[in-house]
Parts: sequence; C-alpha cells; structure tokens
Amino acid sequence: MLCGSVTCELTEIINKVIPCTMLLPTLARTCRTLSRRLPCASSVGSVRRLNLHEYQSAQIMKSCGVNVPLGIPAHTVEEAVAAAKSIGDDQVVIKAQILAGGRGLGIFTSGLEGGVHIIDSDKVEEYASKMLGGTLMTKQTGPTGKPVNTVLIAKKMNLVKEFYFSILLDRASGGPVMIACSEGGTSIEDLAHKSPEKIIKVPVDIRTGPSQEDLDKVVEGLGVSGDKTAAAHQIKALYNLFVDKDCTMVEVNPLAEDSEGNLIAADAKIGFDDNAAFRQKDIHKQRDYSQEDPREVAASKWDLNYIGLHGDIGCMVNGAGLAMGTMDIISLKGGTPANFLDVGGSANVDQIKAAFEIITADPEVKAILVNIFGGIMKCDIIAEGIVQASRDLELKVPVVVRLEGTNVEKGQQILKDSGLDLISASDLDDAAEKAVAAIA
Repeated sequence: MLCGSVTCELTEIINKVIPCTMLLPTLARTCRTLSRRLPCASSVGSVRRLNLHEYQSAQIMKSCGVNVPLGIPAHTVEEAVAAAKSIGDDQVVIKAQILAGGRGLGIFTSGLEGGVHIIDSDKVEEYASKMLGGTLMTKQTGPTGKPVNTVLIAKKMNLVKEFYFSILLDRASGGPVMIACSEGGTSIEDLAHKSPEKIIKVPVDIRTGPSQEDLDKVVEGLGVSGDKTAAAHQIKALYNLFVDKDCTMVEVNPLAEDSEGNLIAADAKIGFDDNAAFRQKDIHKQRDYSQEDPREVAASKWDLNYIGLHGDIGCMVNGAGLAMGTMDIISLKGGTPANFLDVGGSANVDQIKAAFEIITADPEVKAILVNIFGGIMKCDIIAEGIVQASRDLELKVPVVVRLEGTNVEKGQQILKDSGLDLISASDLDDAAEKAVAAIA
C-alpha cells in the first residue's frame, strides 16, 4: 500500500532529525488515522476505516460497473474444490484472503511460499488444505502474520499488461487524489523507492469529480494500449465507487489489461470510512474481526481508544493529548510505552476494569502507569475502577497512579483505604520515574 510506505519513509526520515521522545505523538496520530496494514508496526490504531477482503471488494466493484474477474470465495476445502469445478477451466488462481498487501510474495508460517498461486484445477484440494487455517506473513503484516480463513478461487485471466491504480484522501490538496503507475502487480512500496518518476498523482476537486482532462491524465499515465475511452469510463467508475460508498481508499493492484484491451480490476482492496457506517450498513456488516488486533476490537466495544505499541509500560490516561504527553515523558525517563489508551471523559468503573484487561492482555507489559486529570472524569471514579480491577484481575504488575483534578482527595483516599500495593505519584514526572524504576 502506498500510504503505508510513505508513512514508514517519513518515520525513517523524521527519526534522523527528531529525538525519539518527540516522535511518539506523531506516531500515535499516524496509527490512529491509517489502516491496519502498516508494515512499520505489528499493532495498529483504532479503526478509522473498514477494510474488506479482495472477494468482498470485487463484489462491490462489480455492482458499480467495474470490470472484475470471475471469482468464488471458499471457506472450506470442499467449497474450494466445488468452486474450481464451477469455473470449469484446466487452471485456476487460488488467493489467500487477508487484510494486507504483498500476499504473492508472502510466506505461511508452515513454510508454504506465496499467498497467490496459479495451479491446475486438480490441485485445488492440496493447496486449499495448506492455506486455509494457516497464517500468512507479508511485508505489511510483520512476523505475526494474518489468519487465512477464506481463499478466492478465480478464473485465470489472459492479462498482457499490469498497472497500479488507487484513490486516496490527500491532506495536501484537501480532497481525493488518483494515483497511477504503468507498472503493477508487485509491491508499490518497492516501486516508489526504485522508480518514483513512474508514479503520477492527479488531485480531484471533490465538488465536481474528475474532469475529462483528469481521466485522460490517468489513462495516459497507465500506458493503456486498448480503447482509451473505455479505460476512462473504468477510472470514472472506480472514482464513483470511492465517493458513493464513502471510501477512504480504493487500491487496484493490478489494474490489468487483457488481450482485447479491456481494463480489469484483477486484485483490489477498499477501505471504508467508519463514520459513514450508518448509511453503508450492508458493507459494514462484512467486517472481519479475525483480521484485527483483539485488544483493539475489545477497546472499541467499550468505547475506549487503544493503540498497541512495542514497549513494556502500559498507559491508561484520559484525553488524547495527555496520553501522548505521558508517552513522551515515559520515554524521556528511559522507559518505553506499551500502548496508547484514552479512557475519555465519561468512563465508568466497568470501562476502567476493561481498560486494565486490555492493557494486561499484552504479555510485554511489566508495569502500568495511570495518569488522570479529573475534569469531566472524576478521580474517585477512576480510583474505584483501579481498585476493583486490581482485585478482580489479581494484577501481577506494579501499578503507578497519578491523580489530579476533580475529587482528587476522594480518589487518593479510596486508593489508600484499599490496602492494595499501589504506587502513588505526586506528579507526572514522579509517576514516569516510578514506573520505569518498577521494572528496572
């Protein structure tokens, strides 16, 4: 994915010029606004966009007038064999369905290389048995990989050229941008490094949509050899899909040309804006929770904002700004934050307990720092939640608590009277120092 690649490139550049402790707020914001496919992190932020599998995206694209290959999803080996028989060709394409790019160059934890194979139809049972239920690792999943619960059995197409095409939201132009490249079917991240001049970007006025000139630029940038008018219609259909279905991303890789010059969306991934779920209910019902970090899924159910990181000091804070500042100070004191977790301004005792469960689900967490500034959120409510969670969950890690603001005296008294081995802190500096010292 291009935006994931750009994010990692920027992170690498920023790291060279900005101290690590100043970078954490940027990383937190990045995690929150990008999809769950960043190669630079194995855990990603709260859902901003719904991602669907290739077969789901293909069904939606077809309904919007986009050319897609014949494909049949299979959840079992028996369904895969039946799908191949239904297609009726000597050879078919079998594709592992995960929410990450780079499947073709990926590797299963079992050792099977590649998540996409062109095979004889009589070998579908063999390959489906190896792929279904396995875990596929790609550049974008990291070493943890993603579970393969579905394979797509697709008709083998006679494709003569492969391109790259995507539509993303562009902060710089304040609207959609169409990205096209005359080479596709492989990692766009690698191509962006090796031949950035081959990638063209065409900003679109969201009020009017792409002009004929915009469409012609894309078709020319792709290097289409067939009917250019028909190709422009396909690009327009993809843009209409982007707008009509409230997408945050439409990525077609490859957008291919067959022997008759027709453009076909041979492989695609689409991201949808969660804020539009109320008017795209049928689409959002297709969300695959098995592809997401279970801690983030749990957090969303409790209306908590959680982002998994790579450190060993769990954080529970109210307010995004304070949470990012807390992570910075932990780093300044020599520690590494394990997460971003904002409980918001109206959390109750049950939500606080759920927050502790989510934090402690990370086996790398060796201590927890609770930093609460009571405004709307009252310190005594947080204190009650801390005490209940500590007792119910039998927490085995040190818990450092810094409270300030509304009902702080009541909150501190609740902690004191609990008889639990909680570590109180006078201010944030003191809290960070004690959290780091607790795991030294």
